[in-house]
Amino acid sequence: MTIIDAHSHLWYRQDTTWNGQKISPLPNGRSMFLGEEVQMLPPFMIDGHNTAEVFLSNMNYAQVQAAVVVQEFIDGLQNKYLKWVQEHYGDRFFVCGMADYLRPEFFAQADDLIRKKQFRGMAIPGHRLITDTQRVFLNSDEMMRMFHLMEQLGVLLSITLIDGDHQVGELREVIQECPRLKVVIGHFGMPVAEGWESQLRLCLNENVYMESGGITWLYNSEFYPFPTAIKVIRQAIDTVGVGKLMWGSDYPRTITAITYRMSYDFISKSTLLTDDEKTAFLGANAERLYGFKNLPELPYIKNMSE
Repeated sequence: MTIIDAHSHLWYRQDTTWNGQKISPLPNGRSMFLGEEVQMLPPFMIDGHNTAEVFLSNMNYAQVQAAVVVQEFIDGLQNKYLKWVQEHYGDRFFVCGMADYLRPEFFAQADDLIRKKQFRGMAIPGHRLITDTQRVFLNSDEMMRMFHLMEQLGVLLSITLIDGDHQVGELREVIQECPRLKVVIGHFGMPVAEGWESQLRLCLNENVYMESGGITWLYNSEFYPFPTAIKVIRQAIDTVGVGKLMWGSDYPRTITAITYRMSYDFISKSTLLTDDEKTAFLGANAERLYGFKNLPELPYIKNMSE
């Protein structure tokens, strides 16, 4: 079975601010995050660098052939590093650029990332577009200008939304205005929030998809094998069809609590999904949408403890 991670993160150094608060690395995989010390990375990643090489080692061990790398404001702009990742490991990674949407006249930066840097996807952490001092609307003139450029050049949009339906109307307008723009909604629409189905139903539009990045984090209190997460995936398949849905891990933050393999094998072992549904959800849909080619064969390597 082809396995592709449709939602992951990489950064060379996480040192930024969001909503006036600092995010910066601490020793032993920890970070100062919005005024709180948190375990941002697994404790063996002691230098704060979340690199492609470490991720590839995890992917090879877990038999994950490829991954989509998105971006988040809390990690800082990683365009320079991710362009390097695409150039060196383009057979394994589809990387998304990100403009600083919270600054006025960001379109020039987005245009450079798309036309000159040739990012094939652009990430928007939509849930970070509302701060204590401002709000950037997805259907603003500058956003729509970027979306039209993306539609024209075949650049994919990876986007996360605020919980519930607060930004659904804005994104629906984008979808109607740019019907050929491929849109992937992240975090499975935040199914722990009331009204998440409104995000899910956007997938009834022809070029709109959804990935499950972070779903193990959302149901972390249940822990493995995440029975409610499986029920939510089943509900989503029954609502929009399995062809619109993909697995994502939200690596590396989610593997502070579980192993990388655990972030998908609770799906592969579920009895609520058919084999065909698992094949589509865990990799076949992403392989087709993101255009991965010549993926490596990754044989299972026996653990020393087995």
